[in-house]
Amino acid sequence: MESGGGTAQERKGAAMVELALVLLPLVAIWAALADFSFAIFLKATFQHAVREGVRYAVTSRTEPGMGHDASIKTVVQRHAMGFLNGPEGASKIHIRYYVPGTFAETQSNAGGNIVEVSIENYRWNWMAPVLRGNASPLMLVVRSSDRMEMPPGGISPAR
Repeated sequence: MESGGGTAQERKGAAMVELALVLLPLVAIWAALADFSFAIFLKATFQHAVREGVRYAVTSRTEPGMGHDASIKTVVQRHAMGFLNGPEGASKIHIRYYVPGTFAETQSNAGGNIVEVSIENYRWNWMAPVLRGNASPLMLVVRSSDRMEMPPGGISPAR
């Protein structure tokens, strides 16, 4: 007479079903954890990159052979850990200047104006679309701004 409520074969089958019922949700949770962790990492990386771009912009410095805006984009790309490489990545970086007080957008990068550096519409597809079906990609937008310092000699660099 066997104890345990069934044959050895039946107990093996029940163990396999239990494993499947436990393992599938566990793997889904791990995948979701990895996805959300990477999304947070990506947003923090981009926030750091635009802050560095603004820090560079307010000093009115330029990279050799480049204008002010191209230099700022280069600095942002350098700090984005490779996620914004190439012309496609540079097209996601936006630089805007505003007049203090009215916050009207201007084309002038003169000292005293406000510079805003942003990364807009960066599409990131989920790594593990477990249980998400037709999950839409994550669209990231980050921005940072500060007041421009007066440039050396009072002459702003060419944009």
